[in-house]
Amino acid sequence: MLIGKALTIVLMGPMMCGIFLCLFQRQRGEQVEFGTLFKGFDFFLEGFLVQLFKLIPLIVLMVPFYFIMAAIMLAGMPRGQVRPEEMSGFMATFFGFEIVFILVLLIVSLLIEIFFIFAFPLVVDRKLKALDALKLSFRAGKANLGGIVGLLLLNVVLGFVGLLCCIVGVYFYLPVAFASYVIAYRRVFPEITRNFPSPPPPPGNWA
Repeated sequence: MLIGKALTIVLMGPMMCGIFLCLFQRQRGEQVEFGTLFKGFDFFLEGFLVQLFKLIPLIVLMVPFYFIMAAIMLAGMPRGQVRPEEMSGFMATFFGFEIVFILVLLIVSLLIEIFFIFAFPLVVDRKLKALDALKLSFRAGKANLGGIVGLLLLNVVLGFVGLLCCIVGVYFYLPVAFASYVIAYRRVFPEITRNFPSPPPPPGNWA
């Protein structure tokens, strides 16, 4: 995660693919090595594209936000001798808009996770192209909406508990969160065997 965040758009996709490769190996009872993380770069293009598509909605949301915040600062900041009520009115407008934006950002982020949650696993497990993985992940997310929302909210709560544990607790919980996504993925997309050569359509609900 640290390597991925160093250059989010370029590196996060391949590193996420590497994380899921390790988790799939562990799920099958195979030996997992640290170097397996970097085998995600075998899926560099597809991982990069999935990450890029995940970030586009957030970028579209962030750019207008910064312009609006700058406009509020320039137009609303009291000048000269400032009365307390003028400053309090400006601060209420400024922070009110910021709170609304944070809520919108949280909702958009949740929607992104719901419909993109299986994209990286599909790239590494089914060797799908980025666009195909995104389409199938969207269908699976829509078909299993209740279970995925419950899983995401549970991970948010437990991740917050990890933050309360001197922040470092969240890093101990991250592997559990990713493992929960792999378990959910396998309930929707069973492992392909010789007797089952093609990926099935996502079922109605796995929760």
